[in-house]
Amino acid sequence: MESNPLHPFELHPYGSLSLFGLDISPNKAVVMMWIIIVLASSLLIVAARQQRLVPTRLQSLAEILVEFIRNMIMDTMGEKGMKFFPFVATLFVFILFCNLLGLIPGSYTVTSQIVVTAAFALFVYSMSIVVGFVLHGIKFLGILMPAGTPVLLLPLMVPIELVSQLARPLSLAVRLFANMTAGHTILAVLFGMVVSIPLIAAPLAVKIGLLILMVVLIVGWRRVIAATGTWGLVGMCILIPVILTVIWSRWLPFAFSIAINGLEVGIALIQAYIFTILTCVYLGDAITLHGHAEGAH
Repeated sequence: MESNPLHPFELHPYGSLSLFGLDISPNKAVVMMWIIIVLASSLLIVAARQQRLVPTRLQSLAEILVEFIRNMIMDTMGEKGMKFFPFVATLFVFILFCNLLGLIPGSYTVTSQIVVTAAFALFVYSMSIVVGFVLHGIKFLGILMPAGTPVLLLPLMVPIELVSQLARPLSLAVRLFANMTAGHTILAVLFGMVVSIPLIAAPLAVKIGLLILMVVLIVGWRRVIAATGTWGLVGMCILIPVILTVIWSRWLPFAFSIAINGLEVGIALIQAYIFTILTCVYLGDAITLHGHAEGAH
């Protein structure tokens, strides 16, 4: 177990490389991003080429993914938002692979770096601003005026809406970063606790096993001897503590570790979905201006 649960998040450059005075030395996060791009692209390309009447498993998975992303876009942006399908799909797949591959021991969770999630969030929000001005021009500033707001309250509401808009990229970046970092840190801490369970569980299991044997010997030792013989009773005295020790010190920690990793897989899926659906919501607001200036009076 690492003495510091945050140690896996540290990055160290592989060598020294600079371009025009800018340090571009690759590290574990950069290498993981290259691997994720190659792996995700390869899987989707192979799935696209395997177009059969009876779909393969990979083709079925790709079709489910496409339909899932399409439904997100249609629910938040409508038909006009389908032009952003390539971008939304790329964003979702990349974040999902970053989250899931980061669970592999020895790999690195790219989305646990605030600089990565902040870059995604700033790009997404900047895109929504550009799209809004391209589609609506100066009217896009109406996004700062909620529908139905009286004119007298506009000096108060506009600054509030401005702060709310500026908080969007911040919350988008911090949410993904914090959840992935906290999840992996808790996973490391709990795994360390699981590893230490055998030190406590083994003696306790032996005590429980001996207690069970005492009950057997006091209550029904004659029946045990009659059924299994003297050596059967001796075997029980040996096997019961041993079996309980193995269960408590091996199977229980293993099952606990599997449960923790399963929870982390669920978090990885949910966080990729949340980041993507909020991206669709921000782009949808830029496209439709729903609930803002047009309804003000």
